[in-house]
Amino acid sequence: MTWWAWLVIGLLLLAGEILTPGGFYLIFFGVAALLVGLAKMLGFELGLAMEGLLFVVASVAGLMFFRKPLLERFRKLTPVSDVDNLTSEIASAMEEIPVQGIGKVELRGTSWNARNVSDAPIPKSTRCRVERVDGLTLEVRSL
Repeated sequence: MTWWAWLVIGLLLLAGEILTPGGFYLIFFGVAALLVGLAKMLGFELGLAMEGLLFVVASVAGLMFFRKPLLERFRKLTPVSDVDNLTSEIASAMEEIPVQGIGKVELRGTSWNARNVSDAPIPKSTRCRVERVDGLTLEVRSL
């Protein structure tokens, strides 16, 4: 293969890594393809078997030695949002919520879907307590 074909393959693999939800796999194959392309561009005459071997060795080495530290570094940069700490917070009903019905409440400046788990309807603008978080729905009870 020509050097520019390796570079194109490497760039396509890097673009694939950017466009897919990350597991940091394609990046190492892309870097390995770029490495083979650069070696050929610099004048190293490699046969097809040697190019393939260099590609595989560089890809596997990258996966083995750099994937885990890369994942840990990006995990540290990702903000952790503990939505379950909303339990016991006080929300305000944005509309009347019937018993066991679903409506909207405002909590921390954001509108949330809420299920009324109390024995009475929750009138509009009434304060209510978050009992539990079920996905993106808050289970609320009137105060």
